[in-house]
Amino acid sequence: MAWKTLDDMDLAGKRVLTRVDINVPVENGKVTDTTRIERIAATVQDILDRGGKPVLLAHFGRPKGERNPDMSLQPLIPALEAVFGASVVFAADCVGPAAAAVVDALQEGQVALLENTRFHAGETKNDADLAAEMAKLGDIYCNDAFSAAHRAHASTEGLARLLPACAGRLMQAELSALESALGTPERPVLAVVGGAKVSTKLELLGNLVSKVDMLVIGGGMANTFLAAQGIDVGKSLCEHDMTDTASEILGKAKEAGCEIILPSDVVVAREFKEGADNETVAANACPADAMILDAGPEAVKAVQAAIESAKTLIWNGPLGAFEIAPFDTATNAAAKYAAERSEGGQLVSVAGGGDTVAALNKAEAAADFTYISTAGGAFLEWMEGKELPGVAALG
Repeated sequence: MAWKTLDDMDLAGKRVLTRVDINVPVENGKVTDTTRIERIAATVQDILDRGGKPVLLAHFGRPKGERNPDMSLQPLIPALEAVFGASVVFAADCVGPAAAAVVDALQEGQVALLENTRFHAGETKNDADLAAEMAKLGDIYCNDAFSAAHRAHASTEGLARLLPACAGRLMQAELSALESALGTPERPVLAVVGGAKVSTKLELLGNLVSKVDMLVIGGGMANTFLAAQGIDVGKSLCEHDMTDTASEILGKAKEAGCEIILPSDVVVAREFKEGADNETVAANACPADAMILDAGPEAVKAVQAAIESAKTLIWNGPLGAFEIAPFDTATNAAAKYAAERSEGGQLVSVAGGGDTVAALNKAEAAADFTYISTAGGAFLEWMEGKELPGVAALG
């Protein structure tokens, strides 16, 4: 779909209501990880450089519509000022006289931060009156919070329909990366989907088999697919009640011409702990008293061959119990190879999801992927083929 960006807006002298995600970790009143703040800095700087006045709207935690001092955005100000290199002025509310006074007094080069939008119950209900009150504070609406785009809230969807709306730089980068991966990708397209349970990724798998050319299934999910083929997986993590569903997905993939890649060999152990005694066996030869904790070397070769033949890669989830050695071997090897191909310009690689980002960072591969999404739920819903309200409202 087509959406406007900051480039399409005249920002000079305009109050730019900018929805951001600064739901960052805080300990003892101090921000411990500024990654999310750093990712919105380009948008804030762009607005300032073009004479606009950034007015930041954000949520923090789950206050459930009530004012909770522990979930105030005010403690974030030192971290915001350090990253932006600009003065940040705080308003004790996101609507009403307190917010209006701060926005009206905002000087050129300053940034306004409005209090937690979720202190109002109407935020998560997409209340039209609350959105209208927010709209009074701005001339332009800019959404730079893709991670909240799957929620139809007052500050993500309702507000976008009341003011001239556009995507911020982070949202623009995210949407462009996703469009290149599943919208109009260069083929062949490979998806790597791992993780513990098939049940949490049913819609994802159902959507992908009709959109990609190859699908690698790893992690605990792979065990369910192996069991669906009548293979005994011993004491492995496995959703035996989902084997019929796994069979259906295999059938859909065959009809769609999507090649499913399951591990041909596996690494098994009797206990789940760092450095546990382990052995590599064929996927259909897991001992009854053992559990599958990683894909084996032949399986890794098959995944690397798929990566080599692909032009586009979408990655969500690890291939094994990546948190502990030696069961991180398959994930690390595949991730490093994908990073190498991406860095060499032979592959467009897009990855997202909590465990995914952690696994790619652990493999020291994340930096060379084409795009890493930190959006979590929004990234997954996009992969499932769902319309994201916060994005649709920008069209």
